[in-house]
Amino acid sequence: MSLKEEFYNKIRIDLKKDLAVNSVEAVPQIKKIVVNMGVGSNKDNKVFMKEAINELEIITGLKPSERKSKTSISNFKIRKGQVVGLTVTLRGNKMWSFYEKFVKIALPRVKDFRGISKKSFDGSGNYSLGIIEQVIFSEIDANKIVYNKPLQVTINTSAKNDELGLKLLSALNMPFREGK
Repeated sequence: MSLKEEFYNKIRIDLKKDLAVNSVEAVPQIKKIVVNMGVGSNKDNKVFMKEAINELEIITGLKPSERKSKTSISNFKIRKGQVVGLTVTLRGNKMWSFYEKFVKIALPRVKDFRGISKKSFDGSGNYSLGIIEQVIFSEIDANKIVYNKPLQVTINTSAKNDELGLKLLSALNMPFREGK
């Protein structure tokens, strides 16, 4: 049974009882997952950009959209309209597939993994997590990587606050660190 089926058939009903809400529709759920990759000082490096686009597409299953600078910043050598990042927004089945792969396969592959912090909620029940290397995803061949590329994963939920977001993600097997 996939995590999506388990959520809609079991986890959501258990959360309804735990949160003491009237309807299963009032139970928080994941709305979307956004995966971002900044290109930083490699913005002019064509090999880096091609590799970054290819790897983000392999990881998420969708072609990333380019994020361009809105203004010129001379101190960072950025011109207006220059690509400064890549982003992918996942919804529906691709979102559930990515989440399941991320929680069950990718996160446990992090070196010396002891769980993730509970402090990265934004106050509205959304969770953001930075990943130093993209090689934790099993689709990426570590032997073919020229540059390490950090990622940011943001899980957007319908939770009203951080406590509800934490309960939702804990029920969905997010490996939070014990304690605070």
